[in-house]
Amino acid sequence: MMKNKAFDCVEMKHRAAEKVQAHLAGMSDEETIAYFKRIGDEFRVRQATLRKAKQSQEMPATGTDN
Repeated sequence: MMKNKAFDCVEMKHRAAEKVQAHLAGMSDEETIAYFKRIGDEFRVRQATLRKAKQSQEMPATGTDN
């Protein structure tokens, strides 16, 4: 028996792909390449920021409480 799922990752992936396709419609090859390059650059910056924040949370405080 199949339960009614609250979240379907395949459906989410399809919706995201449709949005990207709609966004890219009418773009030239050069515009498409520039779009993905910009998105990739933004992702790498966001990823580095999150990693840096996580590392600073994981580092123990370096105080002299003795």
